Amino acid sequence: MDKVLETGTTTVGVVCKDCIVLGADKRATAGHFIANKKVEKVVPINDYMAVTTAGTVSDIQLLIKLIKAELKLKEIRTNRKPSVKEGANLLAGMVYSNIRKMSMIPGISHFLVGGYDSEKHLYDLYPDGSIADIDDFVSSGSGSVIAYGVLETNYKKDMSEEEGINLIKQSLNAAMQRDSASGEGIDIFVIDKKGIRRALQKIINTRIE
Repeated sequence: MDKVLETGTTTVGVVCKDCIVLGADKRATAGHFIANKKVEKVVPINDYMAVTTAGTVSDIQLLIKLIKAELKLKEIRTNRKPSVKEGANLLAGMVYSNIRKMSMIPGISHFLVGGYDSEKHLYDLYPDGSIADIDDFVSSGSGSVIAYGVLETNYKKDMSEEEGINLIKQSLNAAMQRDSASGEGIDIFVIDKKGIRRALQKIINTRIE
């Protein structure tokens, strides 16, 4: 089971004073083969929630389509915007069901959910469908063991947005230096009371000209 739950990527979420910051690398791998160098692993699912992705790409893509649709339907039916907690729990249920269905390909998906409704929220949705409320930082993927070293050392409570962005840059850079399944660049998004915005996109070109 440990081998099944290995996912080749690095994603990070950080709780700051007034926002949530999410970041990820841009490399997708199939074993030792680099399958894609421009993957968007931080994905907005509505105007105030976003997820980071790790795992089996086909399952991730389907679950994101489903959660977007379900959140929209829930808003129409209840005439109010679903809370971030509701969205995270709904997606966790989908992940729980997905990994337990009969399939020739294991349906592995690991999401970090960040959002801002009346306040900021960060959740870790583990591949078995369990959910954890995060009040500081979290990382997923094969590079997470390296990223955690930077996060544990440098995180402090009530960080500013700029400090959170810099911390994620440092943790992703450290992971990309040592984890072969992480690389090609980084994406960083900020979620606050104004909504979701891309704070940084950096693509690393390793081609020799």
